[in-house]
Amino acid sequence: MTEKLIRGRLLSFKRPPLSLTDTESYLYEHDGALLVSEEGRIAAVGDYAAVKAQAADGVEEIDHRPHLILPGFIDCHVHFPQMQVIASYAANLLEWLNTYTFPEECRFVESDHANRIATHFYDELLRHGTTTAVAYCSVHKTSADAFFAEAMNRGMCMIGGKVMMDRHAPQGLLDTPEMGYDETRQVISDWHGKGRNHVAITPRFAITSTPAQMKAAQALAQEFPDLFIQTHLSENHDEIKFTCELYPEATDYTDIYACYGLLGKKTLLGHAIHLSEREADAIAEAGAIAVHCPTSNLFLGSGLFPMKSLMRREKPVRVAVATDIGGGSSYSMLRTMDEAYKIQQLLGERLNPLESFYLMTRGNAEALSMQDEIGTLDAGSVADLVVLNAAPTPAMKLRMETVRTLPEELFLMQTMGDDRAIVETYVSGRPMKASLQA
Repeated sequence: MTEKLIRGRLLSFKRPPLSLTDTESYLYEHDGALLVSEEGRIAAVGDYAAVKAQAADGVEEIDHRPHLILPGFIDCHVHFPQMQVIASYAANLLEWLNTYTFPEECRFVESDHANRIATHFYDELLRHGTTTAVAYCSVHKTSADAFFAEAMNRGMCMIGGKVMMDRHAPQGLLDTPEMGYDETRQVISDWHGKGRNHVAITPRFAITSTPAQMKAAQALAQEFPDLFIQTHLSENHDEIKFTCELYPEATDYTDIYACYGLLGKKTLLGHAIHLSEREADAIAEAGAIAVHCPTSNLFLGSGLFPMKSLMRREKPVRVAVATDIGGGSSYSMLRTMDEAYKIQQLLGERLNPLESFYLMTRGNAEALSMQDEIGTLDAGSVADLVVLNAAPTPAMKLRMETVRTLPEELFLMQTMGDDRAIVETYVSGRPMKASLQA
């Protein structure tokens, strides 16, 4: 790839915004530019004229004015094998899993099916401006192979894991403690650190893992302490009750993961809606991350995640945001944050648009401890970018006539935007969306 100069309005966060008027929390350039190196990293950022002066003569220029250029969106919890169960009608989480999700995931034993869905999965991420995601594969190693191979093919920074589950699921979706350990270890050997791939240790949740398998996950965490760990926690009241019955020796649901050494700074806990004060303290003290999945929580009727109250506790809980496809109903991080806003409204809290865009860029990167690589437009970061148009539809174009501030523009995109608002998605400085088939 040759050096590029990408021009447009730039927005990148430096820290969490404290209010709508907290202009010190972000970089905004009305006529800005990014100089992207041949290696796909941001070599310079700032005012267009100043950045252009640093570029070589004849540099390729791409002009995205008047659109906004941000770091690519990051999705911290998604299920790659669930593309074909989105919008499946069910009363609650456990019914939805048993009726639709588990039978669908059984199909991923077939490499042709896994490869086909992987292609569609990455197409949808890029169509919606997402450049990094944290994904659950199925129990089959074939699914992890397909997931990571396609990530390498597109040059994307992705985190994923072969699910470990040895009970309370169809026979075609079960491994054993030994198989879960061995195959996860093989996935690590085959894929971790290859390209921009990161492997996560992935016991699905305590319901589907026996104590023996939890010990196997613990052994992996001890052998590979730098790896992410992902699982589910306290999504649904019936799930919590059943889980605690399966592990009566534990103090509560969170304590199960703590007892097996799975609660730490690189642990991503999907949902974590219904936490006791003791559990919230334990998560905060461990530095683990509660991952908010608003469209899924509403779709399955799981509950309202108390994001603001968790974040402002005396012992604050680290929070990330995610789509949770296919319990979630949209691949769009814009739609995700629209639902997150509504949940906070129902809880009597406020989530302003600067906070929303911080969360799905730098905030999620910080949750992953990857802010030096992704999630910002800082010099040295990988040039994973999203270009946003706040007027892609007639209704949004009409509303934009009365928009006067940057937060108002962001809120419009968050409230009414979807994949049509994504003009282009760049991965390491390479435009990706324009080449996707409709």
